Amino acid sequence: MTHYDAPHATEYVVERSLPPSRHELGRMTFTEVDGGTEVRWITRAEMRLPLLGAPLTRLLVRPILTHTFHNILNAADEALTRHATRHQA
Repeated sequence: MTHYDAPHATEYVVERSLPPSRHELGRMTFTEVDGGTEVRWITRAEMRLPLLGAPLTRLLVRPILTHTFHNILNAADEALTRHATRHQA
């Protein structure tokens, strides 16, 4: 973790990954909106592979990361909704 500004933002860098990548930035920002919180998750990384790293990142890694991040945020939303519903009763 490289920066923490609760409850607004957090930033991080991934030092090791598989496949190996150069990770420059991970940032999550949290903005209050009607009925909840908007979360924006941004990451800047590229596979470490001469000549093929950039295109493989765009074509393969980016869609996988986007799908994974959406799954994580959807699971968090469902868990928080269940928790709130239980405690309202």
